[in-house]
Amino acid sequence: MKGNFDHFMQKEIYEQPESVVNTMRGRVNFDTGKVTLGGLKAYLSTIRRCRRIVFIACGTSYHSSVATRAIFEELTEIPVSTELASDFLDRKTPIFRDDVCVFISQSGETADTILALRYCLERGALCVGITNTVGSTISRETHCGVHINAGPEIGVASTKAYTSQYISLLLMALQLSEDRISMASRREEILQSLHELPVKIKDVLSLDSSLQQMAKDSFVHEKSLLIMGRGYQHATCLEGALKIKEVSYIHSEGILAGELKHGSLALIDENMPVILIMTKDSLYPKVRSALEQVSARKGQPIIICNEGETKIDGAAKTISIPSTADCVQGILTIIPLQLLSYHLAVLRGVDVDFPRNLAKSVTVE
Repeated sequence: MKGNFDHFMQKEIYEQPESVVNTMRGRVNFDTGKVTLGGLKAYLSTIRRCRRIVFIACGTSYHSSVATRAIFEELTEIPVSTELASDFLDRKTPIFRDDVCVFISQSGETADTILALRYCLERGALCVGITNTVGSTISRETHCGVHINAGPEIGVASTKAYTSQYISLLLMALQLSEDRISMASRREEILQSLHELPVKIKDVLSLDSSLQQMAKDSFVHEKSLLIMGRGYQHATCLEGALKIKEVSYIHSEGILAGELKHGSLALIDENMPVILIMTKDSLYPKVRSALEQVSARKGQPIIICNEGETKIDGAAKTISIPSTADCVQGILTIIPLQLLSYHLAVLRGVDVDFPRNLAKSVTVE
């Protein structure tokens, strides 16, 4: 089952070059630039006409919606909100007939997400499912949807399902915007980035041994860890922090770099481990300013940056990853954090595949 790997989580991290191809297989024609998600075909015009899109999910699946929200809004110009299913239900959020609600769940059996789905169906919204399990409750009860085709995921901490959900949502945004001439060059850039993605994921996976060493040297005895970024990398911070929490049991927090001055900066000193995601995109100068804030407080941040950035002032260490389109970069920035969380768990002698108190599929409220 595990092949040459010690744990399912490790195997699933290493399957990502293949799993992202499987998610796109038969759906993306890179020559013509056409994206076809068969499951949405009959409903495309309804989705394009909708008043807003509401993403509803829990945990890692929620982070995949946070990661793609901005590109959805940019390509479709439809307002998008992201909701945690439990909170969405607690608030009895108003939902209308001209809303499109997208439910994301690896198993398709997540209790809160199913209850939110039934709530939205009662109110007449169009419901779309994004799952990894054919015949699951969410895939049966939604009007239409996308199967992410990541293959079975055994490890409780979701790795390849996250990247496949991310890509499925990107493809959905690309398909919804295919009739918009003004977005043609942006869509080409994204499709080109998706085409090169499997090779770039392999490049990131080749950093494994240096990340193992980094886990050993910098983090294994720490009590807490902060991960910062902004824009498209905010979701990476949240997801990376969740991975570290769930498999290595180290307290970790994903912080939006723009919120640093509003409280979190008080935590920064020479003893607080910080990872800062600083990739080359439109927000680079703003993240740079966050780095200066951290350095001024004697912080020693480890920087996840793009290849070719040789010297970053204030960085204790750097993790260099290939650059790609800003909205696809999050797939490459999460992988070092997945590997880091895996190595931390192994070094701390934790059961990586089955962390305490957790279940793969949360079927109770």
